[in-house]
Amino acid sequence: MRAAWYERQGPAREVLTVGTMPIPAPGPGEVRVKIIVSGVHVGDLGKRRGWWGSTMAFPRVIPHGDGAGTIVEVGPGVDPERLGERVWVYLAQSYRPFGTAAEYTVVPAAHAVPLPERIPLEQAAGLGIPGITAHRAILGDGSVDGQTIVVTGALGAVGRTAVAVARRGGALVIATVRQAAHLEQALDAGAHHAIDVSEGEVVGRILDIAPGGVDRVAELAFGANIAVDLEILRYGGTIATYATDDANPAVPYWPLGFKNITVRFLSNDDFPEEANRAAAAELTAALLQDDLRYPIAGRFALDDIAEAHDLTEHAAATGRVVIHL
Repeated sequence: MRAAWYERQGPAREVLTVGTMPIPAPGPGEVRVKIIVSGVHVGDLGKRRGWWGSTMAFPRVIPHGDGAGTIVEVGPGVDPERLGERVWVYLAQSYRPFGTAAEYTVVPAAHAVPLPERIPLEQAAGLGIPGITAHRAILGDGSVDGQTIVVTGALGAVGRTAVAVARRGGALVIATVRQAAHLEQALDAGAHHAIDVSEGEVVGRILDIAPGGVDRVAELAFGANIAVDLEILRYGGTIATYATDDANPAVPYWPLGFKNITVRFLSNDDFPEEANRAAAAELTAALLQDDLRYPIAGRFALDDIAEAHDLTEHAAATGRVVIHL
């Protein structure tokens, strides 16, 4: 099969190779998927670059955790009726060396999610990493029906999904963006209110909408926003954070403690399988019911994977990047 891989960490154009390698065979409980579209996420870039202290656990890595295609082979213990099933896959490159930047990949059967025909493959191909993270950020502590939730960075891959999941869950959703031109896009994505943080007075404007404070913040930039989050959260509220601008931020311990604020730290690779399954079902339904749509910022061939990775570093607020196999 044709595949892209790297054997050392570093810049995309220096370490990514495109070539051929043997087609992987599924083991017990696994399926082999013919990948039609592979999604690129900043998490894939981080593993390749060695960000966040990540290292290579395997001598050769095919990148990308997310993709969409068709099941073409099943391993022992998997229902053969799944052959030919249209699916989206997640965690393909989590604790595994072979992701979706290849014509075929092998994943546990549960990580190949049935995909209705009317959902475009491009939409499902980048769903796993950001979608499951967003689902956990919003619903990791139970129902949000009737709550007020702030989603920071609302037009990023995780943020856009968090907006959709929160609204579908019955929450009032306040989205934050970094420029006025993005306000309408955030509302179109499902937010009830949108705030441009570049205009200042963020705390006051959020509390004008939610005078009693908000219940939860889905947080993209923990270090930069913790002071604001502390002010806007009600007593007993939650910060669910999946990223930070500062790896070692100053944490206002006593003010957080006095308000009984919970800080939930999230890493997509290690969510409970039960949570992954619940997220997969909800995210598929959100796509099917047109409550979630990702703009596509770039489409590439496998030979141009380095260019796709470079664009992904700069396309967070403009849409997803996909590779067509």
